[in-house]
Amino acid sequence: MAGGSTSTPAVRLRRLNRWQAETLREDLADLYVESSRARAGQEYRDREAFLRRLTGDIRRAGFALLIAEDTAFAGCAYGFPVPREGTWWRGFDGTLPQSVEQLTASGHVFAITEIVVHPHTDDHGLARRLQQRLLADHHASLGATLVDQADAPALGAFLSWGWHDIGAIRRPPDSMVLSPSAPVLLRALVLPLGPRTPARPDGLAHENRTQRPD
Repeated sequence: MAGGSTSTPAVRLRRLNRWQAETLREDLADLYVESSRARAGQEYRDREAFLRRLTGDIRRAGFALLIAEDTAFAGCAYGFPVPREGTWWRGFDGTLPQSVEQLTASGHVFAITEIVVHPHTDDHGLARRLQQRLLADHHASLGATLVDQADAPALGAFLSWGWHDIGAIRRPPDSMVLSPSAPVLLRALVLPLGPRTPARPDGLAHENRTQRPD
């Protein structure tokens, strides 16, 4: 090899089924802890909270998980199709945009509930790759996610990737926390994936002919 240099293994994306996700849940929790900005002494609680969220999402219809790996796990992203009845948007402050409501009712919205990227990965665009692949695999017209309003770095990252902040959602605090706080204030973000036209510059089109069968 010229100059004796070594190449960095490329990060590969791989889909896991529900059973594989269950089997690897402890490894995914380890990845989450290694990738989070938890305060000293908070790691165990954060890990347990992640496992509760993952376990709950695995049980949801249409759950899907992508793992990124080179010589080890480099990241993951998972989510599920937003139920047509709109329960995902419960607690929304104000009136949900009509285009978002229509796409939800037609089954075209996919929620990304977690994106985790190990800080030592050489693939600096990995988080965006994971979200794009997850949404593309499900032929979604709209991506949706909720970000803690206090998490400025995460909120800034999503906005830089083209997501739109459409308002606030208030959710009850984690009941498993020793001292539950007030309701959590989250920002509701959406990523339009439809074609942009002069009539729909935001890409939030609603096509009756593309509605998915029940």
